[in-house]
Amino acid sequence: MVSGVAGQPSEDGAAGNERFGVEVRGDSGTAVLALTGELDHDTAEPLRRALADCVEAAPERIVVDFGDLEFCDSTGLNVLLRARLSAIEAGCGLELAALRPPVARMFDVTGAHAVFTVYASLAEALADRRPT
Repeated sequence: MVSGVAGQPSEDGAAGNERFGVEVRGDSGTAVLALTGELDHDTAEPLRRALADCVEAAPERIVVDFGDLEFCDSTGLNVLLRARLSAIEAGCGLELAALRPPVARMFDVTGAHAVFTVYASLAEALADRRPT
C-alpha cells in the first residue's frame, strides 16, 4: 500500500493511509493519479486534495488509474464528478483508466460512465492523444 500520512504527499508524490493511496505522477501535459486500496467516505480526502492540486496545475489532461483500486463507493464517485467539473472549468480533461469489475459496475449502474472518457487500461489512455 502507498505510504504517507492521509492527505499529505510523501517524498515520492504519494498520499494515503493503510486502506487507500494515491500516487501522482506526470509527463508531457498528462497527470496520472494511480489509486490503490479502498476509496470511500473515510478515505476520500487524499484523492480530493490530489485532484484539486492537479486541476490547479492545469495539465492538458488528468488520467485516474483504477488498476489497483479494489472498491469505490458513492463518496469516491462524487469526488470524481466534482473534480471533472473543476477540470472542465480549468480547461483540462479528466479521464478514467483500468476500472476493475466492482468499480466499473458502480459507474455503469449510476450512469456515471457516460460523462467520463473511460479506457480499458492506463497504457491505452496514455496512447490516446485525442483532445478531451
